[in-house]
Amino acid sequence: MNGIVAIDGPAASGKSTVARRVALALDALYVDSGAVYRGITWAALERGVDVYDSEAVMRMLGLLSMRFSACDGAVGFTVDGAAPGNAIRTHAVNHAVSPIAAMPGVRIQVVTWLREMVALGPLVMEGRDIGTAVFPDTPHKFYLDALPEERARRRHREMAESQSPLDEAAVGASLKRRDLIDSSRKMDPLQVAPNAHRIDSTSMCADDVVAAVLAAIEGEG
Repeated sequence: MNGIVAIDGPAASGKSTVARRVALALDALYVDSGAVYRGITWAALERGVDVYDSEAVMRMLGLLSMRFSACDGAVGFTVDGAAPGNAIRTHAVNHAVSPIAAMPGVRIQVVTWLREMVALGPLVMEGRDIGTAVFPDTPHKFYLDALPEERARRRHREMAESQSPLDEAAVGASLKRRDLIDSSRKMDPLQVAPNAHRIDSTSMCADDVVAAVLAAIEGEG
């Protein structure tokens, strides 16, 4: 496949799992756009920057050196020469990423970086504004969703595997908060892209969703 596959949707809708498998099937690079925002958030927390102070965050961002490269079928990055790894998945980063991701200056910079990744090869990119803001011209746009209670169950299972102390109700409340922030931000809010294939994965297994995405891409040529 040549080009871009954009997979958007709210948290715990299955984007990551599906995007990884689709990328593997298409011999493309998997891109987790949210990881870039998490990398910036991690850098801010490490440096003691107030994640609600947009001016301070933008000053820090102007000094950061973020480098992107292809490795093991995905696009990864370093921050000032260091790979943050799983440090971008901590509860502290989870809590702080939304205000940073809502800052217009941060979004403009990240969109620029994401678009530059096309130089690395065909991409399957997942996020919340890939089909609307990053690559609106790609013909391969998908929006994955699921009922809130199913998304909460999925996220709770993921967190339980990492021995998270949060219960399912708390996870659901956290997802609801993130949905509100993502859908109401002024710049590039979470929404279904025009002409996107919308897939409700509530009662579907990952294999079925992947098959649906691949079939749609094949049909689009």
